[in-house]
Amino acid sequence: MSETTGQDQQQNMQRVAMTSLAGTSIEWYDFFLYGTAAAVIFPKAFFPQDLPTMVLLIISFSTLAVGFLARPLGGIIFGHFGDRIGRKRTLVVALMMMGVATTLIGFLPTYASIGIAAPLLLVALRFIQGLAIGGQWGGAMLLVTESAPADQRGWYGAYAQAGAPMGVILANLAFIGVSSSMSDEAFMDWGWRLPFIASIVLIGISMYIQLKIEDTEAFRTLSEAHAAKDKPAAAVERSPVVEAIRKYPKRIMLAAGAFLSVQVTFYILIAFVIAYGVNSPDLNLSRDTMLMAVLVAAAIMVPTQFYFSGLSDRIGRKSVYKWGAILTGAWGFALFPLIDTGNPIVIGFAITMGLLFLGMQYGPQAAYFTELFSTEVRYSGASLGYQIGAILGGALAPTIAVLLWRDFGVFFVSVYIMIAAILTLWSLSQLEETQGSSL
Repeated sequence: MSETTGQDQQQNMQRVAMTSLAGTSIEWYDFFLYGTAAAVIFPKAFFPQDLPTMVLLIISFSTLAVGFLARPLGGIIFGHFGDRIGRKRTLVVALMMMGVATTLIGFLPTYASIGIAAPLLLVALRFIQGLAIGGQWGGAMLLVTESAPADQRGWYGAYAQAGAPMGVILANLAFIGVSSSMSDEAFMDWGWRLPFIASIVLIGISMYIQLKIEDTEAFRTLSEAHAAKDKPAAAVERSPVVEAIRKYPKRIMLAAGAFLSVQVTFYILIAFVIAYGVNSPDLNLSRDTMLMAVLVAAAIMVPTQFYFSGLSDRIGRKSVYKWGAILTGAWGFALFPLIDTGNPIVIGFAITMGLLFLGMQYGPQAAYFTELFSTEVRYSGASLGYQIGAILGGALAPTIAVLLWRDFGVFFVSVYIMIAAILTLWSLSQLEETQGSSL
């Protein structure tokens, strides 16, 4: 290989990585924007106001779960086409779906304007968001991991994974920026809509990917092999989703189990803690204080996530992932006592450490899930494991946390975090190490 060819490949890899980061950041921004709004906006905008605050929070967080219910379906649909027609084209459709759905949320009439139709339309658009995010992760993740050198697969996979904390940062920045530039009344009346409408940018990113980025070498090689045998470009004769379930049923469910700690704790750290800080009578913290704490924590999570992803290239995926789960489960018991101090710096520290330990799991996950499945069903298998874990772990995490807080006390939210970590550790113990495996 010539030096010029090597430089071209490196530049192409960097372009793919940065494009994946940009696309997933805006996509997750859209998804998390809803979570933040569910904590501070939607209870007042889209539901009847004659209900107690705690009940409104539970209902609002329940609509958050609709997106999770749609994610496995999105994983199935997009996984099928991702393994049939390619990673890139499928990712483009998922990004455009998310951009359109989130923009439309910004234009929805409120409950005061159209009554029960308002929450119904909100739930319908949340369902579309779930379908899109269910398809996006597999496409973005495979676009980088299947293109990366084997000894840097963990590092480059972190670009797709970094979209999640970057999405949290962008969503919180959007709300803080808009709310600080106008009165509380204006923000609650119409200002909250601006961050949703801004997601129209995602449509432009999806068009750039379609025009400028090539599909992965692994998929192109597989397609060429089938073409040489006079077969269609599809990777398998039957549906890739059916084939993935037939070949890897146990592995899919164990991958889902390995994701539980990340999902349960992540949504507690970025959504429930905001509601807890703002609505706890003993704290009564400002919305911006809690949003800023989450924002700073997510910003610190990004570089640490890259570090642990790179570390997994050297010492293995499972070792890094396992210690992340152990530390996450233990930190759950420090989290709320630190938040209860009411000190913004201490609160920021509490959330930051929680997200840092999650980064030890979430960072190496892209490479790990890529290596668990064979090329012809990789989009489907990895997406199913990821999205089943998402619905089991994240769908109701904020709602369950609110119910535990209301009925038993916030200590039991920490117990909930620990149980999720234990289930993740058991799932990991049943999965093999994949570092260095060939795609």
